[in-house]
Amino acid sequence: MPEHINYYNPIGLKTEQQIELIVPPEMAGLRLDQALAELCPEYSRSRLKSWVNSGNILIDNKTLRPRDKVNGGEAVIITPIADTSLNIKAEPIALNIVYEDESMLVVNKPAGLVVHPAAGNWDGTLQNALLHHDPVLEGLPRAGLVHRIDKETSGLLMVARTLTAHKLLVDQLQARAFEREYLTVVRGYMTAGGTVDAPLARHPTDRKKYAVREGGKEAITHYRVAQRFAKHTLLKVNLETGRTHQIRVHMSHINHAIVGDQVYGGRFKPLANASELLSDTLRGFKRQALHAARLGVVHPVTGEPISWECEMPADMAHLVEVLAKETPVK
Repeated sequence: MPEHINYYNPIGLKTEQQIELIVPPEMAGLRLDQALAELCPEYSRSRLKSWVNSGNILIDNKTLRPRDKVNGGEAVIITPIADTSLNIKAEPIALNIVYEDESMLVVNKPAGLVVHPAAGNWDGTLQNALLHHDPVLEGLPRAGLVHRIDKETSGLLMVARTLTAHKLLVDQLQARAFEREYLTVVRGYMTAGGTVDAPLARHPTDRKKYAVREGGKEAITHYRVAQRFAKHTLLKVNLETGRTHQIRVHMSHINHAIVGDQVYGGRFKPLANASELLSDTLRGFKRQALHAARLGVVHPVTGEPISWECEMPADMAHLVEVLAKETPVK
């Protein structure tokens, strides 16, 4: 794929860099909007369609209709326009940046920080913070965020700073080439690791939740034991797929719900014969004990493997410390 080149928009609209693509032969016969959706998964199909209609996407230097068929081999020039319709504002929110260069950065997100603005959280999010850190990110999809983690999950997130980097990193994510390892404390004493291969879909009655359901999207989670306690286990979890709430649902599915997960683990249940310190610690842990501890990719510019690690936040570290003081099961 050619490098993106700078583009000057004579009518003054804010644009990103121009994208140049070639339609591969195997896409012959597809509608233009279908081909574009496959070539540029970082943009929504509706957005791509609007750019076709506005003349911001040229096929062999001509404008076509979204429904027109492609033959393969066409040269595509896309001049994206930054979407300011949501009016997402830059905010001076502190960021814990663990790596940064001209093409990407990696952030250690604290628990409690929402990643993307949405209903009920239009400000105070990681995206608002990123726009303040680097205003250029306004021209990238979701301010360059390549993936996301839940509000109450802490840990590493990757952000692209150019369209080239974003495209290449999204491709790696979709090809399951990302290295993503989580630390989590689950209920119950586990003797060995394993794999959960169970499809996920929206919960049949609660649309805010997900569930293991036949016909859902493929979801595969690998886990291994890092440390055992009397009635809990610290796991290292690796994602093969990255579905919403995947680790939380899968751990609950095998009857080892994550500590503090009130959505998939139910209400707090006191442990018999637990010390007062442990009971108070477990009762007071109000978020899922889940931390994105390791992240690895192939660098979008150098082509070299690169990875980062970050320690558990203080609340999880304290939880593990307290659990370790309990007498192991005999």
